[in-house]
Amino acid sequence: MDKTDKCDNSNTMHRPVRRLCVMFNHLRVAVPYSTTSQMVDEVILQRIQDCGVITLNRPKSLNALNLSMIRKIMPQMTEWEKDPAMNLVIIKGTGGKAFCAGGDIIAVTEAGKLGGDLAKDFFREEYILNNKIGTYKIPFVAFIDGITMGGGVGLSVHGQYRVATERTVFAMPETGIGLFPDVGGGYFLPRLGGKLGVFLALTGYRLKGRDVQKAGVATHFIQSSKMQALEEALLKLPDPKSRDVARTLDRFQTESTDIPDTDFSLRDHMGEINRLFDGDTVEQIFENLRKEGSEWSLKQLEELKKKSPVSMKITLQLLLEGQHKTLQEDLQVEYRLSQHCMEDKDFYEGVRALLKDKDNKPVWNPATLAGVTREHVNWYFSPLPPDRELKL
Repeated sequence: MDKTDKCDNSNTMHRPVRRLCVMFNHLRVAVPYSTTSQMVDEVILQRIQDCGVITLNRPKSLNALNLSMIRKIMPQMTEWEKDPAMNLVIIKGTGGKAFCAGGDIIAVTEAGKLGGDLAKDFFREEYILNNKIGTYKIPFVAFIDGITMGGGVGLSVHGQYRVATERTVFAMPETGIGLFPDVGGGYFLPRLGGKLGVFLALTGYRLKGRDVQKAGVATHFIQSSKMQALEEALLKLPDPKSRDVARTLDRFQTESTDIPDTDFSLRDHMGEINRLFDGDTVEQIFENLRKEGSEWSLKQLEELKKKSPVSMKITLQLLLEGQHKTLQEDLQVEYRLSQHCMEDKDFYEGVRALLKDKDNKPVWNPATLAGVTREHVNWYFSPLPPDRELKL
């Protein structure tokens, strides 16, 4: 996924935004989970009475996810899940700009060049955490306030509740860096309805604010000015069950009237999306867009021409197959893809061009869709040695 500490240089990413200051109810004492609260620079793990709170704490890096953070979050979530007294887990980010803008894939690609274990361990442990969130037995609420891409999507979208605000920016732009929409993208994107998921996956289109809920990525929309009060209300629930959490979220959503409720930004194009992005091959989608010939369709075609041909082909196959797979089956396939990406060329080139040198001129190999053979795509999906397969 778009796993970089600074995964975008657009004005949207860097314009001034109000800082969200989330404070716990001053009448409720933060109780250490074991003997002390687990306070670290990168992620803060707290137990507040019968609730767990995970705070991603790398605001200067837009709360980008790294392996160290994963290795702190995963065991704590496992421990909380085993505790019969635990009733709720909340995950959020600091800084007011991002929930989590992605993951530290510059470090991953550098390790991959040297044959280091980070390239294996990061994806494996990230996907195991994604699966934990997707199967969590305690109500799990993600506050996706701000930029939510790549690894941030994996930390939220599989959870029971996802709360977007007017500051939320969601995207899966991985085809632009020679990767694919991972962290379970092959599972949740085909389930958004129609061909919206295929459109988002191939183009990297950004959903903002209420659109994130209207698309089905978020379960609720709550204005950012109410997020502190929402957290306090959730933490005050005497014995929070899923229905109590849902009622609280519903109430705050109903009260979020300061932000206009506008139509879905893609509403007028959903017919085109469902028709033009309905193809078994990327070549067919290209041809559909070309034949349509409208200003909108040709704009999408030009956007797709910038993406990695390999990435687009493996992404489409991943989504076509993923609509019939469980989350676990999809993650196992995605792990194979991630490791083969580390063995191929485009991922390194995409990271170089967009994230390191920032010349925005990747030289894809192959450079055309025609150059990406069926054999090459099949190789990406081929099994790894038994001892390297993802086990969930």
